[in-house]
Amino acid sequence: MGVEHIHNLAITPGAEVVALADPVSSSLRWAKDALGDAGANVRTYPSSAALVQAGDVDAVIVASPNHTHRAVLEPLFDAGLPILCEKPLATTVEDARWIVGRARQAGQVFWTAMEYRFMPPVAEFITQIHDKRIGDLRMLSIREHRFPFLVKVDNWNRFSVNSGGTMVEKCCHFFDLMRLITQSEAVRVYCSGAMDVNHLDEVYAGKTPDILDNSYTTVEFANGVRAMLDLCMFAEGAENQEEIVAVGHKARLDVTIPEGNITYSPRTGFHQPKAIEREHVAVDAQALNAGQHHGATYYQHQAFRAAVLGEGPVIVSAFDGLMAVAIGAAAELSVREKRVVEMNEFGF
Repeated sequence: MGVEHIHNLAITPGAEVVALADPVSSSLRWAKDALGDAGANVRTYPSSAALVQAGDVDAVIVASPNHTHRAVLEPLFDAGLPILCEKPLATTVEDARWIVGRARQAGQVFWTAMEYRFMPPVAEFITQIHDKRIGDLRMLSIREHRFPFLVKVDNWNRFSVNSGGTMVEKCCHFFDLMRLITQSEAVRVYCSGAMDVNHLDEVYAGKTPDILDNSYTTVEFANGVRAMLDLCMFAEGAENQEEIVAVGHKARLDVTIPEGNITYSPRTGFHQPKAIEREHVAVDAQALNAGQHHGATYYQHQAFRAAVLGEGPVIVSAFDGLMAVAIGAAAELSVREKRVVEMNEFGF
């Protein structure tokens, strides 16, 4: 993901990568390769603390393994630097709360990277829902049928202790979308999931992976809207990786990625002619080619840059990151204990 950020910074006006910090030499090499000729003059450091001590950076992007975020962020908070921190904000609710507290105390720009919000078709879909095109939203469903987790440094993402679990690591994106779309907070979560196909024959240092590869999650929100997530990570042949459907009292609205189409289906009555409307939401070709998130990383960087320069607001706060982690943690707990989890069990 760090490399994707580098590719998108390269096409962000006024942005220049001047330093890299990572304790793993292969990661620094990949980053320098992504920078091309510009990589020759980029300084490298073994840690975020060393980077801060050297100075001469205006903002920092954190794309380190999930379980390292708190430690990586601490010297960055102390230095008062603007920060964009990759999702999930942390692997536990406790650490995410700590990050929220430090971000508020420091008063600096802090942005939780939630790329899915910034996919142009998804952003337009959300706008139409908030504009009441479908009337009052009552039901929301998200389906992601995709490929298995990719190989990461030292295979850290194969274990829930490092990632927070699949419902935190992968699905925080979707729980963030649920909160954004419903404009409400979750009150209870039920998740049924398992590791049925992926990583079953893998062993690392004598330990086998423990991450879910499929699940169904239902989330009830305070305003009465119900949301559902259908996740399968052994379905890489699906035509669309993401499908989101919102149903209101007047109509249904669908968006598909990477197809990029929005479909509007108003209620026309039983056995009456359909009145379906479709539109395609285009994405800048340069943005599409700069990453794997349907152009979203590029658009997010433009908004983050504006916030750093004082020209726009922070759109995805540390608190947003905390709440996405909390719903994911509730889903993980629900799977383990096979029960409905109330969000007030986490103090919300």
